[in-house]
Amino acid sequence: MARLRPLIVPAVFTLMMGAILIGLGIWQLQRLAWKTAILERIEARTTAPAQPLPTMTTWASLSPDDYEYRHVALDGTFDHTKEALVFRGTAAGPGYFVLTPLHLATGGTVIVNRGHVPTDRAGPATRKAGEVAGPVHVVGLMREPEPRNTFTPADDPASGHYFTRDPALIAAHFGLSDAAPFSIDADATPVPGGLPRGGTTEIAIPNNHFSYALTWFGLAAGLFGVFGVLAWRKLRGPDEDRPLNPSQPSRIQV
Repeated sequence: MARLRPLIVPAVFTLMMGAILIGLGIWQLQRLAWKTAILERIEARTTAPAQPLPTMTTWASLSPDDYEYRHVALDGTFDHTKEALVFRGTAAGPGYFVLTPLHLATGGTVIVNRGHVPTDRAGPATRKAGEVAGPVHVVGLMREPEPRNTFTPADDPASGHYFTRDPALIAAHFGLSDAAPFSIDADATPVPGGLPRGGTTEIAIPNNHFSYALTWFGLAAGLFGVFGVLAWRKLRGPDEDRPLNPSQPSRIQV
């Protein structure tokens, strides 16, 4: 019993910390299932045939979970006089997403991200061929408003420069009272002159929860292993109390 007493505090600590580490590992496995379901839903929506855009009467009741990345088709007329530029760097280099109101044939207005232009082609006059007039057919993905963080610079609606895809902000600046609460990322269908270049949607959602779970479980296993070695040494007793040869008795000095 005397040998067990020094192990009580380490044992309690090991059990408590081990339970926390295992709990974190299980939580990461739950996150893995949640993230996998999201990625599967995105894959299903982006690869499904394009469906008609929900009608204006349903927009107020839609939540991002209902429509994010939904593949849709819509018809209308662009208002190029109300163009907004969202600064964005891509693999092609720094530039802007060109967001333009599309007045729908069925009623209402949707802000469409028509695609990327380099910084030296930001001005509409430098890509006049791409300012398509008259009725157009647009195919793309529905997107929820892009969130801001503490590092996002302030938008400057007066100059037409933005740093987030925020359809409500753009609509408010241009007085579009019938604008949708979502935007559309146009697909890569070429436009006259080649700009803006559509198909800019990036689905970069990391899914590292399995490796995180292995890390927490590994730490728990290491903790239990360290305690096991400690307990084994304590219960074994001092080495000098044990004979070097099992057939010889221990020598006890008096």
